[in-house]
Amino acid sequence: MTIRNIFLKCLLIFIHATAARKTYFTKVHGLPNISPLVSSVEETPEPIPTTVKGTIPTWIHGSLLRNGPGKFKFGNQHYNHWFDGMALMHRFQIEDGQVTYRSRFLRSDSYKQNSERNRIIVSEFGTLALPDPCKNFFQRFLSRFEIKPTDNASVNFVKYKGDYYVSTETNYIHRVDPDTLESKQKVDWSKFIAVNGATAHPHFDPDGTAYNMGNSYRNKGAFYNIIRVPPERDGPEDNLEGAKILCSIAPRDKSKPSYYHSFGMSENYVVFIEQPIKMDLFKIVTGRLTGKSLNEGVYWDPNQETTFHLIDKQTGKEMPVKYHAKALSTFHQINAFEQNGFLLDGQAINNFLVRQDRLWMSRPLPRRFVLPLNISSETPLEQNLNTRPDSTATAVCRTKNQVFCTFEDLHGEDLKDYGGLEFPHINYARYNTKPYKYYYGCGFRHLVGDSLIKMDLESKKFKVWRQPDLYPSEPVFILSPNAEKEDDGVILSVIITPVKDKSTFLLVLDAKTFEELGRAEVPVNIPYGFHGVFNSSA
Repeated sequence: MTIRNIFLKCLLIFIHATAARKTYFTKVHGLPNISPLVSSVEETPEPIPTTVKGTIPTWIHGSLLRNGPGKFKFGNQHYNHWFDGMALMHRFQIEDGQVTYRSRFLRSDSYKQNSERNRIIVSEFGTLALPDPCKNFFQRFLSRFEIKPTDNASVNFVKYKGDYYVSTETNYIHRVDPDTLESKQKVDWSKFIAVNGATAHPHFDPDGTAYNMGNSYRNKGAFYNIIRVPPERDGPEDNLEGAKILCSIAPRDKSKPSYYHSFGMSENYVVFIEQPIKMDLFKIVTGRLTGKSLNEGVYWDPNQETTFHLIDKQTGKEMPVKYHAKALSTFHQINAFEQNGFLLDGQAINNFLVRQDRLWMSRPLPRRFVLPLNISSETPLEQNLNTRPDSTATAVCRTKNQVFCTFEDLHGEDLKDYGGLEFPHINYARYNTKPYKYYYGCGFRHLVGDSLIKMDLESKKFKVWRQPDLYPSEPVFILSPNAEKEDDGVILSVIITPVKDKSTFLLVLDAKTFEELGRAEVPVNIPYGFHGVFNSSA
């Protein structure tokens, strides 16, 4: 199977959806071949200079850290899914208007074992590792009963207690040196709390307290868990000590819990969206025996409603009221905040349509739900409780503990011409859990982002940066010194092109005008990655 086919397949496996309503698709013909974006590359472990064109603001001091797959083949064996490639970490160091670049493969157990044998030893999301041919028949038979989660942490950089880790969604994360990108320590969540994994998208309170979510699989079935990690370590060897499970939530079906990639958080609540992307635990557990990879156990159930769960961050108690919506799915949250008795939760909602037994991707579109918080036995039934004059979202109380909601669009019709918006980012440092006006993301006219977009929530007008054959990574907002306005700062994005060799560059946009300030051209190839953060040294 070619890398191009692998990439196309991956976008038909984890497609996101709404049901029972009109679905929109972007009409784009003659899409260029972008397979080089998901081709294996060599690491660049020592810093190399870049060529700066334009101006990189001299007030930027720090490094953009990014993570994503970078090696898709060992020997003559290819991975079947984009998510399966070995984690390649990137660092763009910015000082005094100049930029250096380095990259390094995460020395995970998966990477080391695969490299030593020059074949795929460890199973990943879409690739089932075959039994070792060097073992005897009995050993190969027994190996089919082994379930070993990968430690290939290729999704994001996350920060706990001042240390940087790279993370995927299993129970393993790796502490790394943010300057050299060297792997320092493999850390197992399950050694500290009873979870079998955690997301790569934690949220943070202003004091550094981190919140995350992770599943646990017990004798009585699966549970969703809200995790809290304290902001400070007790000693030099401390990593996740002090982490605790704040709340456990039982799925609708404990043998088929929902998949989630992220969650929302307001000042007082964690917002968990239980969506109809389901994981069949029996198929997953028996997959190695039946020759099926993990993704074969993930499916979409359009007949189930979506449920919003609110968890009080102080008490750890789940609120008795559940908020329901039609079947929908989201990968990434934009922001959530409380205002005048409502919790407003925005996310990029993605759509799919089932045709001829296949899942077809449509546009990811930014939308918001408005959840009324003050529900009581006196709350009237069967009438819209959303009294916000500028909102078209609805919230209708069915019973004293159940509210049915519909969303409002956070965009105008013209956004559809750019394929919708994903990888949403905000000015997180100042506006996380607060009312906000702007968010940033990638437009998706192709299978990956092919434009950068700044959206104004008040006017629903947007600004666009887009150039032919250039594919930007998620935008990362950096606040400028002495900033007064929400959009006082810059946007960083790594721009990759499949049609020109060694032509990647770091793009710097003025976040207010969305005009290019400068770019730093990197003389090596870089594959398309997932997520990253800015590590300030100012």
